[in-house]
Amino acid sequence: MPAGSASEVFGAFLRLGLTSFGGPVAHLGYFRAEFVVRRGWLDEARYAQLLALCQFLPGPASSQMGFAIGLLRAGWRGALAAFVAFTGPAALLMFAFASLAPPDGSALFRAAIHGLKLVAVVVVAVGVLGMARTLAADLPRRAIAVATLLLVLAVPTGAAALAAIALGALAGLYACRPSATPVAIDWPVARSWHVPALCLALFAAGLALAGWLLRTPSTAVSAPSPALLAAAFYQPGALVFGGGHVVLPLLERTVVEPGWIDADRFLAGYGAAQAMPGPMFTFAAYLGALLPTGWPPAAGAALALVSIFAPGMLLLVAALPAWGQVGRWRTAAAAVAGVNAAVVGLLGAALYDPVWVEAVGSSGDVAIVAAGFAMQVVLRMPALGVVLWCVGASLAAGPLAGLVGS
Repeated sequence: MPAGSASEVFGAFLRLGLTSFGGPVAHLGYFRAEFVVRRGWLDEARYAQLLALCQFLPGPASSQMGFAIGLLRAGWRGALAAFVAFTGPAALLMFAFASLAPPDGSALFRAAIHGLKLVAVVVVAVGVLGMARTLAADLPRRAIAVATLLLVLAVPTGAAALAAIALGALAGLYACRPSATPVAIDWPVARSWHVPALCLALFAAGLALAGWLLRTPSTAVSAPSPALLAAAFYQPGALVFGGGHVVLPLLERTVVEPGWIDADRFLAGYGAAQAMPGPMFTFAAYLGALLPTGWPPAAGAALALVSIFAPGMLLLVAALPAWGQVGRWRTAAAAVAGVNAAVVGLLGAALYDPVWVEAVGSSGDVAIVAAGFAMQVVLRMPALGVVLWCVGASLAAGPLAGLVGS
């Protein structure tokens, strides 16, 4: 029987949905701190096994992790509560941004967005440090992490990230086997194969239908139908590996190239999504609100959100029974250890590019980030304090400084 209630899960994930800045890289560290260290809902081994599964699967890894943690804690209601609470705040903020923000934005607005990007640097760095201590704690796993980091930086593509995870699994079979500990997870969904089989069938059918719709001449129209909008978000959600940043080129191909939205507004929304708490896939709410389907903006945003998240969740539920059995094997445990070490390397590479590259452009930015990092690691300040510091410092160094000088 589940150990908790849906309301308990909702409260825990709502707090994360409101404060989890930094994108999918940082969320993995937030989840570990909240559900392994603070609440004890699952132990390190189970967390690592779940992390490996979500890295293997396409889709939004942090949202899949949250869905699975909710499922383990409080069954299907807990899974739904986790998803809604973690996704809802960012989705509402992105919808509001689409509705209220000017296309170009004022100097103050751009400075605030820049400050939130600096928050992401701090949070991601702290997350990488914490996960490295746990998932790359010995020499073999550190070597896997470093090799992965170098590979991904040398070949910065989604395919390279997926290859790095696969190579990490292979390296783990040899390097991590002596220290590997088999773990068995009794997932509620794993007691029957009917629901997972149905989810797999729905995933495949949705992907096939989306592919067919996006290959028809209707993709050239200036006003997409709701069905075409759903396809434009379902396909990237089903094919993206490597986290929220990798979805950018896929969505650009499905919504910008047909001329449904201009590149400037697309990139403005993507920049805002990086500064929001919660999953980056909520970028879909912004795009869905702006695309000219003929539906009200709120309906377009909701359809885009469901379409981009659905394939990853369907595939997760389909994979859970088999993964619960595989975790009982020592060989599989060694591969999982290698995968998790590779994930540390992936996170380290992501910390540099795109997080650092897109946020830090001056020595002043470096100083703001260094101070924020010290606030988190040394002073143990909450994330909100770091957010206020980075945004305030960015405003003071930019438009506010100009006002004072004039």
